[in-house]
Amino acid sequence: MLKSKVLMVKTRSGKILKIVREHYLRDDIDNGLVGGKLDDHPPLQNDLVSLEHFLVVDTNVVLHQMDILEQPCIRNVIILQTVLHEVKHRSSPVYKRIKSLIENEDRNFFVFTNEHCIDTWSERAKGESSNDLNDRLIRIAAKYYNGCLKDRNQVAVLLTNDKANCSLAKKDGLNALTVEQYVKNIVGYPELLDKLAKVDESIEVDKSISYPEHLKLSQIQTGVKSGKFYQAKLNISRENYLEGKILCQDEEGKEILIQGRLNLNRAVHEDIVAVELLPKDQWSNPSGVVLDVTVQPGAEIKDEENSKQTVGVPTGKVVGIIKRNWRPYCGILESFGSPEMTRHLFTPAEKRIPRIRIETRQANTLIGQRIVVVIDSWPRFSKYPQGHFNEVLLLEHDVAHEPFSQGVLNCLPPTDWSIPNEELAVREDFRHLPICSVDPPGCTDIDDFGVHIADVSYFIRPGTPIDVEAATRGTTVYLCDNRIDMVPELLSSNLCSLRDDGDRLAFSCIWIMKPNAEIIKTRFCKSIIRSKASMTYAQAQMQIDDPTVNSPVAVGLRGLNTLAKILKKARIENGALSLASPEVRFHVDSETHDPIDLQNKELRDTNSMVEEFMLLANCSVAKHIQQEFPECAVLRRHPEPPQSNFDTFINAAKTRGLELNVESSLDLAKSLDKIEQHREGVHSYISTLLRILATRCMMQAVYFCSGLESDFKHYGLAASIYTHFTSPIRRYSDIMVHRLLAASIGADKTFSELLNKTEVQKVCKNLNFRHRMAQYAQRASVALHTQLFFRNKVVKESGYIIFVRKNAIQVLIPKYGLEGTVFL
Repeated sequence: MLKSKVLMVKTRSGKILKIVREHYLRDDIDNGLVGGKLDDHPPLQNDLVSLEHFLVVDTNVVLHQMDILEQPCIRNVIILQTVLHEVKHRSSPVYKRIKSLIENEDRNFFVFTNEHCIDTWSERAKGESSNDLNDRLIRIAAKYYNGCLKDRNQVAVLLTNDKANCSLAKKDGLNALTVEQYVKNIVGYPELLDKLAKVDESIEVDKSISYPEHLKLSQIQTGVKSGKFYQAKLNISRENYLEGKILCQDEEGKEILIQGRLNLNRAVHEDIVAVELLPKDQWSNPSGVVLDVTVQPGAEIKDEENSKQTVGVPTGKVVGIIKRNWRPYCGILESFGSPEMTRHLFTPAEKRIPRIRIETRQANTLIGQRIVVVIDSWPRFSKYPQGHFNEVLLLEHDVAHEPFSQGVLNCLPPTDWSIPNEELAVREDFRHLPICSVDPPGCTDIDDFGVHIADVSYFIRPGTPIDVEAATRGTTVYLCDNRIDMVPELLSSNLCSLRDDGDRLAFSCIWIMKPNAEIIKTRFCKSIIRSKASMTYAQAQMQIDDPTVNSPVAVGLRGLNTLAKILKKARIENGALSLASPEVRFHVDSETHDPIDLQNKELRDTNSMVEEFMLLANCSVAKHIQQEFPECAVLRRHPEPPQSNFDTFINAAKTRGLELNVESSLDLAKSLDKIEQHREGVHSYISTLLRILATRCMMQAVYFCSGLESDFKHYGLAASIYTHFTSPIRRYSDIMVHRLLAASIGADKTFSELLNKTEVQKVCKNLNFRHRMAQYAQRASVALHTQLFFRNKVVKESGYIIFVRKNAIQVLIPKYGLEGTVFL
C-alpha cells in the first residue's frame, strides 16, 4: 500500500512549494517469530512475568541502559525501526553498540521495520509531537506482538523508563515495566542490578551543595555566536583536579583558566563546554598546589593562594555542557563505612576524574579490586556524579576486549590454508632472497622490518564482518600480561606473521639506493616471501657483531645497519627529535599473572635499524598515495606544539643553569644534543630527564584525510608527509593505506568508501580515539603491575625531583619507570 502526504511549504522568495511524501506499507513484513531469528521458547525467567516473553525496548532504554542489554543473559529483544532511527540520530557510539548486538547471531536481537508494516503504522495526530508519535508507535508495535504471540501462550514486555509511556501502555493492556523493575525480578541474575544506569528519579539530593544551573543549548549557541561564550574541550590539570583550562579556537588561540568546584560546574575532563569570562578583577593564576582526589578528596582551592598575585590570566566559569565525553573509568571502590551499605564512592585511577557515587550489593567482593564504572548523570544538588558498576577489568579505556563473534570467525580461511596458485601467478616471487624478521622477544604478530610487510588486506576484505570489527577496534592493545588483538589469532600469529616456517603473502616497498643511502628509485608490489630467520633484536645484534658469522642474512643485516645509521643521521640533521620515556618491561608469572621481575627496555643498534627502515617505508608510501589520491589519502601528522607548552620545560632546565631553544624541532634537538655532549657539572641523568620532560610538551599525533587538511607535517620526525604502512596486523590505519596503495598500482580494485573523504575522516576520528585509549590502557597496565610488584616490598632507590609545587614534590624513579607525588 502506498500512502501519500502533501505538504505546502513557503520558500524564502515567497513562492509556495508543493512537496509530496510517499510512505510504503506492506502486509508481509518479517516479525522474527518464524525462522529462528527469535527463540521459539525464550529462556529468561522473570517473577513479574508469568509467561515466556520477548522484550520490546523504547529509545531511552537503548540510549541509557546498554550495559544491561549487553549482558549475555539478555536475549530475544525486539528493536523497532522507530527506535533504531532515533538512536542513530542521537548517539553514534550507542548506535554502534546496538548494531553490534543485532549482528551477533547468538544474541537474537531482531530489528522489526514497524514503520513499513501495515499493522503497526499510524499517521501523526493533529498537535502530536514527534516524541509522542514515536512512543505511540512503540506501544502499537508491542500490542501487535502480543496479538502474534497469543496463540503461543507468550507475551511481549515493553521496557520503558518513561512514566507517561508506561502508564499509557498499561491502559492499553500491555505488560510494561521499567528496566529496574524488570532487572530486579530476573531469576538467577542478581548481579545485573549493579549495571543499571541511574535515572534522575533515583538520585539522592544533597542539600549541602548547589551548582549553578546549566544553560540550555539554544542559549549557549546564541552566546557563542555573539562572542559572550567560548566553546572548547576542557582539560583538567593532572596535578589539580579542581583546576582546568580550555584552548579557544579563535585567532588568538586564547587559554582560559577555570578554577574551583563551582566554576567547573560539574564539567568532567574532555567534556565540550561553554565558558564565560569572569570580570578582570576576578582573574587568577594557576594555584601551584597539588590536589589529588585520592589524598585530599574534600579539598578546595583557597582564595588566599592567589591573593598576592598582581596580574592574573584570563579566568572563566562553565555555564553549560555542549557535549559530554564520558567513558568507562577504571579505579577502586574504597571502603567508606560498612561494606553492607549499598551506596559507595568510587575513586577513578585517572586523577583528573572526580569520585563517582554508585550503588552496589557486591561491595564485600569489590572493595580493593580494580573495577570499571560508568557515569550516568551529575545533578545540580549532588556533590558527586552518579554512576553504575560495569565490570571487573584491567581495562578502563573503552577497549573492545570481547571474544570475536562467529560472524568475524566465519571470515577466516581454514587453519590449513596455503597460498592458491592464482596468487602465485600475479605476485612477484622473492622467496629466493635472504629475508629475515626482527622483533621483540615474545612477539608473535611479526610484520618484518624494512620493505616486506604482511599482506593483511588480502584476508580482510572491505565491508565484511572482520573488516567492520577491525575498524571498530582500531588497534591491538598491549598490556603487561595480555594482548588484545585487533584481528583473530589465526591471522595475527600465523598467516600474517612473517615467520620462518613457510611462504607468506607480503606487500613490498623496494628501493634502489646508493651506498650513501640516497634513493634512486622506489617501487611497490604484492609479493610472496619466505623468511630465512625469525630473530629477536638481541639475536640480530649478535649476528651483526660476530665477525665469524657470514651467512647471507648476517651480511644483509650489516649492510642494512650501515644504511640505517646514515638515514638516522640525515633525519636528525633535518630536525627529527630523539626523546625518551621511563619505560619498563615486566616479566609475568605464567600461572598467577603476577609480575616477578622488571627491567628497563634496552635499546640496541638493531632497534634503530628496524625503526629507520619502517620510517622510510612509511614516508615513501605516504608520498605515493597522496600523489595518487590527493583527496582521500590516509596520512598521519604531528602538529607543532604551541610555545606555551614549553614554559614549564624551559623553567625546569633553567633551575640547572641550562638554556633551551624551542623555536623549531631542529632548535630543540640541537639544544638537547648540546646538553648531552657537555655534561660537565650536569648530572649524567639530567639530559635523559629533559628528554622525558620534552615528550610531555608534545601534541598528540593524529590520522587524517588528506583532502580535509592542509598541514601534513610530522613535527617529531621532521617529515613533510607521513603515514602508517608497516603494521597492518595491529593497526587498521595501515590496512586502509594498503588498500589505497594496492589500488594505485593496479594490484586491487578500489571501493566507494575508500574514495569518500568524509567517510575516511570519520574512520580516522575513531582510530585517533582508539589509539589514544590504547595508550592510556597500556600505561594503566604498567602502573597496576608496578603496584603489584611492590605490594610486599620495601626498596631504597635513587629518585629525581622533576617538579616542585607549593605543597608537594613530584619524583621520578628511573629504574622502575615510576613517577609519584610526595606531599609535604
